[in-house]
Amino acid sequence: MNIGIIGLGDMGKLYARAFAKAGYKVCGCDLPANRSRLEDELEPLGIKLIDSGTDVARSSDLIIYSVEADKLADVVAAYGPATKYGAIVAGQTSVKHPEIAIFEKFLPADAQIITFHAMHGPGFEPKGQKLILIRHRSDHAAYKRMLELFNAVETDIVEIADFHEHDKIVADTQAVTHVGFESMGTAWKEAGFFPWDNGSYIGGIDNVKILTTLRIFSYKAHVYAGLAILNPYARQQVKRYAVSESELFKLMIKEEEQQFRDRLYRARDFVFHESRKPIMFNDKVMKDFSLSQNAETRKPNSHLSILSMVDAWYHLGVNPYDNLIGQTPPFRLRLGIAEYLFKNEELLEESIETALYDKTIRGDDLEFHSAVREWSAIIGYGDMEGYKKHFNDVQAFFQDRLEEGKKQSAELIRRLMTE
Repeated sequence: MNIGIIGLGDMGKLYARAFAKAGYKVCGCDLPANRSRLEDELEPLGIKLIDSGTDVARSSDLIIYSVEADKLADVVAAYGPATKYGAIVAGQTSVKHPEIAIFEKFLPADAQIITFHAMHGPGFEPKGQKLILIRHRSDHAAYKRMLELFNAVETDIVEIADFHEHDKIVADTQAVTHVGFESMGTAWKEAGFFPWDNGSYIGGIDNVKILTTLRIFSYKAHVYAGLAILNPYARQQVKRYAVSESELFKLMIKEEEQQFRDRLYRARDFVFHESRKPIMFNDKVMKDFSLSQNAETRKPNSHLSILSMVDAWYHLGVNPYDNLIGQTPPFRLRLGIAEYLFKNEELLEESIETALYDKTIRGDDLEFHSAVREWSAIIGYGDMEGYKKHFNDVQAFFQDRLEEGKKQSAELIRRLMTE
């Protein structure tokens, strides 16, 4: 099977290298300005650079579109009609509603649509990583070839029959996950401090929060913007997260203790029911990964971001453990620290008491509340450019620590997955 990749950015290159290493014949194209650099990088690996996407589509048995979601329609409209007779076509976008609509509009009727979603960023090799495979329109032989391909690069394949189901899962595992951590980053930026310099953000759970936030802001804004804005289920779930956060924050400032407790206990009993198979994060591992030099100055934290997420899961009727089939590293970290907080009675009690009565962290919670509202509004309006600008502003604030955070978070993920 000859493989052609249209779009050789970070993820396109990653899979081009993996396919070539597995013995497949791979070609690809990108913007003309990138041709020379990509030739130097990829041709020594046996990956052929081609000038035209039309030639890639005409000559390949499998054509993979690996371009930004908001540019996909223009690219498929340009090259889709040249698709080789009976070829398989796939996309690497993280939201499949618009991708499938674009494929159905611009591809020939004989094209076989079997798309996929790699549940990891370019910082991880495909081997061992979750990959969702969706058979939309194909015969059995074509689907078998796709299974063989991804088995050859040793991905952990999850087969999902319908792209609607995929987008519902991704709304939770990616879009809402990212908004939670993006809101933390925005709150810290607006408050004007780095969390590792503040006693309220020192310790196991907060080490995970900080490193995951840095990890997210170390990547490109357009990826997250597309995930949140183009997924029809994401807006609903992000809105619910914002409502949960707002309602909990109001109970906190009014010190409505019994109502606050009752609400959190209902959410805890639904999400962390004894029938769920726990993740069981290692406390020592979480404590090992700190950017702070003053661990002894730790202060209690309300963990409003985590309380809000568990409350949102409850009100959406979502069992996040079911969504582990499409997990990303940040989602597993988020669910893991939520589980750690809600199943540790002493820590949960400290969180509740701090949320209700500790005025020293109330200003931080106000900043977080405002940040969640901002992100929810941007996503609700479908403001792609506003999302990117907001993201890039926060990214610039943390710029000097992003690379370190990315490396530490990768090691944290590795250790929490294996110990």
